[in-house]
Amino acid sequence: MARTIVVTGAGSGIGKATAEILRAQGHTVIGLDLRGADIEVDLTDADSLQAAAREIAAHHDSIDGIVANAGVTTNSALDLKVNYFGAIDTIESLKDLLEKSSAPRVAITASAASLQPTDPELVALLLAGKHDEAIAYGTKLSEAGPAVGYANYSASKRAIATWVRRVAPTDDYAGKGIAINAVGPGVVKTAMTEQLLSTEEGRAMALGAMPAPLNGPVKAEGIGNVLAFLVSAENASMTGQVIYVDGGFDALPQGRGEDLWHSPKHIDG
Repeated sequence: MARTIVVTGAGSGIGKATAEILRAQGHTVIGLDLRGADIEVDLTDADSLQAAAREIAAHHDSIDGIVANAGVTTNSALDLKVNYFGAIDTIESLKDLLEKSSAPRVAITASAASLQPTDPELVALLLAGKHDEAIAYGTKLSEAGPAVGYANYSASKRAIATWVRRVAPTDDYAGKGIAINAVGPGVVKTAMTEQLLSTEEGRAMALGAMPAPLNGPVKAEGIGNVLAFLVSAENASMTGQVIYVDGGFDALPQGRGEDLWHSPKHIDG
């Protein structure tokens, strides 16, 4: 059955690939992006996002899915605004339309960077919804240089992955039949990474930080296919999951390793 799916970041990369996959499956896709999409929107601007939501509502009585994919890697507070707050604000602005679907689904693009060391104080500020404090804190990190500023990116992805697990079993999501999951890509072949991955030195740097034993860097379509399943009606029971589409990074010691049960210990009674 054809569904109506909103995809953010649809102008390029994973978002574009996901939109193409969904359209090829016969679904109606409403692409959102700063440029090159059906609706141009700035996810860091509440007025812009609300205008986009109104435009969607003017043409659709309901939607069946949201792929909150839009993201940036700037090592600045912009990462927090787009990757964390932008994703949540997108979902909340469209949730009324989503709830009218018989099989509502949400999928978010997190990152395998959510497994990397990050700044726990920044993660805590994000999860507490302290927007201004988080932005100020992230700005200070970025002013210390790109190595320290990278925590803006990793924290934004750690926080959004945590948020997915936090809200998934609640009355607002599971209670309303909304499945919400995330993907965690590792090194992805996109226009942004093409130059880096074109040289042996660049590949060594990228895969040194985030190894991918299975087939190396993944194509955007490899992520898009997983996102397409997550927002399908066939995904009838999976919720609160972060699926690492990372070539095996998560299973390595640099990720979570082989033992998913080492923490928290409370599950052992």
